[in-house]
Amino acid sequence: MIINLPDHVQYIIRKLQQKGYEAYAVGGCVRDSILGRIPNDWDITTSALPEQIKAVFKRTVDTGIEHGTVTVLIDKEAFEVTTYREDNEYTDFRHPSSVEFVKSLTEDLKRRDFTINAMAYNNEDGLVDPFNGLKDLEDKIVRCVGDPMERFSEDALRMLRAVRFSAQLSFDIDPDTREAVKQLSFTLKHISAERICTELVKLIISPHPEYIRDAYELGITKVFFKEFDNMMSTPQNSRYHIYSVGEHTIKAMENVEPGRILRLTMLLHDIGKPNARTTDKKGTDHFKGHGEISAHMAKNFMRRLNMDNDTIKKVTLLIRYHDWRFPVTPANVRYAVSVIGKELFPLFIKVQTADTLAKSDYGKKKTLENLLGIKNIFKTIIAEEQCVSVKELKISGSDILALGCPAGPKVGELLNKALEKVLEDPADNDPIFLTEYIKKILTEENNERN
Repeated sequence: MIINLPDHVQYIIRKLQQKGYEAYAVGGCVRDSILGRIPNDWDITTSALPEQIKAVFKRTVDTGIEHGTVTVLIDKEAFEVTTYREDNEYTDFRHPSSVEFVKSLTEDLKRRDFTINAMAYNNEDGLVDPFNGLKDLEDKIVRCVGDPMERFSEDALRMLRAVRFSAQLSFDIDPDTREAVKQLSFTLKHISAERICTELVKLIISPHPEYIRDAYELGITKVFFKEFDNMMSTPQNSRYHIYSVGEHTIKAMENVEPGRILRLTMLLHDIGKPNARTTDKKGTDHFKGHGEISAHMAKNFMRRLNMDNDTIKKVTLLIRYHDWRFPVTPANVRYAVSVIGKELFPLFIKVQTADTLAKSDYGKKKTLENLLGIKNIFKTIIAEEQCVSVKELKISGSDILALGCPAGPKVGELLNKALEKVLEDPADNDPIFLTEYIKKILTEENNERN
């Protein structure tokens, strides 16, 4: 088997070999190359000790030298080069108490998580695969290196990574590996929110977001995402639905492209339904106010995982309005765009479409027709550059102050009144018209006070 190593990777390996050391590309870059994928980065493992690596190359950074990792800088690229090592006892399900440098590549590979990530390659030796990772790639299996109970006891996050890799690669998880996850999933409580967040997002933006069902069945979500377990166990006895809240959520995720904001929105859009559910005398379920409840719960969940504020803001807004229905008229669409914003409005349409497609056929055709109408009106709004925000008005706060309006909240109130007028008819976004309109409001209010 031949892997085309990038020039800089070959250079690093060759330089280390010239100094008498072993060196190989290792891990995910080897796996992805075999699968015909383009690796995101290239990691290199070597028998050279950190100080020896630094002596070989002119430009290096001590990024993790206590664990044997030195970053080698070549031109504008950075490559992590790590000394062969074995990890000593893990005491916190996250980090080894210490590492010990070793001279054997096999000893280094045996500490890695899965067989498909425990392969190394260089041009002289070809593929080094002591744990049959190539066969597992061919059989489409995610399998731990050695004893899965030991691997997951070393780093509990590997359990979520197993599901994430299976989702990204369309692989099955080896039965023994699955069983170990079931037994040890509770230890994920020791893992930081940031690490869990990274794996969860990679999972849901993968080609198979539905594999989150595996995380549920294996007891993983129960540790950090109990809300999802509640969704999976909450029925929707309604003519509009054919799935539980959780299964509807999974279907909705499958119905949108794999963007972070969209997939997170679909994952969380009905997170509040278990709390909002009521059942009437006829046995029909209702979820009144679930949009607002879901927005609040989603915000708390995302904060719990330490997601960035921009993501939280966008996802929360889309969830709040995901069930907003209105008559399809240009004025109503302009108003909706003013509330949601031009940037997010295309996502709003996609969210409503994905939500609708994950429901029963009752009313589906009409809803999809309405969404198409909204989409077409939005295209016109953009093409004609119609005003949908205060900043796009042809009148400003200083203009209103010049009309005799006192400084303060009243200025904003009048700007919003002007926007309401323009949302009804874009032709009214004219400085002369709006000036006269505001004058009239001020005159009428002054007359009422007198």
